[in-house]
Amino acid sequence: MRTLSPRHPHPGHYRQRGQITIIAALTMIGLAGIVGLAVDAGMAYVTKARLNAAVDSAAVAAARAVTNGTTQAQQTAAAQQAASDFFHANFANGYLRGTPSLNTPSVQFEQGKVTISVSATSTMPLTLLKVLGFNNVAVAATSTSIRKDLDMIFVIDSSGSMNPVWSTVRSNANSFLNQFSPTTDRVGLVHFSSGGLTDVAIRTTQRGFDRPAMQTKITNMSNGGNTNYAEGLWQARDQLNSIPQTNRSSLRVVVFFSDGRPNTLAATYPLNGNRTCVGGITASSTTATPSGYYAFDKQNTTLTGNCDSLSGNKAPTQMPTYYNAHNASDTEFLIVGSKPNTVTSATNGNNLALNVYNAATNVPLAMASSMRDAGMYIFTLGLDGNGGFDADLLRNMANTADAPQYNSKQPSGIYCYAATINDLRPCFAKLASEILRISK
Repeated sequence: MRTLSPRHPHPGHYRQRGQITIIAALTMIGLAGIVGLAVDAGMAYVTKARLNAAVDSAAVAAARAVTNGTTQAQQTAAAQQAASDFFHANFANGYLRGTPSLNTPSVQFEQGKVTISVSATSTMPLTLLKVLGFNNVAVAATSTSIRKDLDMIFVIDSSGSMNPVWSTVRSNANSFLNQFSPTTDRVGLVHFSSGGLTDVAIRTTQRGFDRPAMQTKITNMSNGGNTNYAEGLWQARDQLNSIPQTNRSSLRVVVFFSDGRPNTLAATYPLNGNRTCVGGITASSTTATPSGYYAFDKQNTTLTGNCDSLSGNKAPTQMPTYYNAHNASDTEFLIVGSKPNTVTSATNGNNLALNVYNAATNVPLAMASSMRDAGMYIFTLGLDGNGGFDADLLRNMANTADAPQYNSKQPSGIYCYAATINDLRPCFAKLASEILRISK
């Protein structure tokens, strides 16, 4: 019987098996690297997106906070703290196992402009790519926010209808000023009732404003009198235009606050005997008995002498053709024939009240349009109080998209409606936020 002896494998077979094992191992390592690259790259991409959002929000927050403080050192510290707070709120330590690091934000003041740069990294441990010898990756992001220079006139209605809420109005107005930089922003202050006054003139060469002094002015401001929108706007326009062209800021803004409808119109009124009275006439409605004359450059002062009443030979013989309170020869803003309300030259009977009441709205609308043509933004705030109210008028002045007379070729501002005194502070905050938004 033949016995079969076991066959011995050919020596070359061992070598082939060894080669296959090595190739398989290398293939597995390669596959692990490819998979690891996909997984880790995906995590790095998500980390990068989150990091970008965090530094962006930090830069915006810093630009808003840079107004806090009265010196550049204080403003820099405020901006850096805000950047840090917002960054860490939006990118938590350990996000996707990463370790974030925020560099000290750079805050540069130059010619009325503040440039804030925020940069950060997140060191993220790798997973499958470790088989290729890579342990972690650093993801970086940067963001820059530029806050443009600002020229702003703050116009406050100080008419008698404000009396029940006057202390709260002044407090909220002072808080509003805290949103702007006393070293880089130029701010002027105007208030109006029967007439308009510039309380703090805007600086025409240097930047900044004296915020404590302006807030003291507001705190000590009295109220009383009628509502003369035109004089408030005229003072604001005159202040902004007083800055030489070469010194003007890139952003020019008027913030206009009122609780009522305009009812007073100042002009050079012709009288019998080739005489005139330069002052304001008030008509609280189209049928009310007019009163006047009021000084156009004082809060609530009636004139004396030949202009101490509207009766007899002191009554106007006709409506002035143009708004000419500041200069009898001015012909820029039409009164007789102005729109949208009909205004004629007649002053007999009830016509004086009708024409003054209508022109008191037409003239500020024309002024606001002229200011917007010059590139100025107008922001309006209406408090629903004791003075009557015309929301469409304030929308038209601001040129909001929903305004009846919206003009798409002019800058569009913001109108905020404060239904009660408790809504006033949020409205001021909204206007400040929007101004800061367009200043970037």
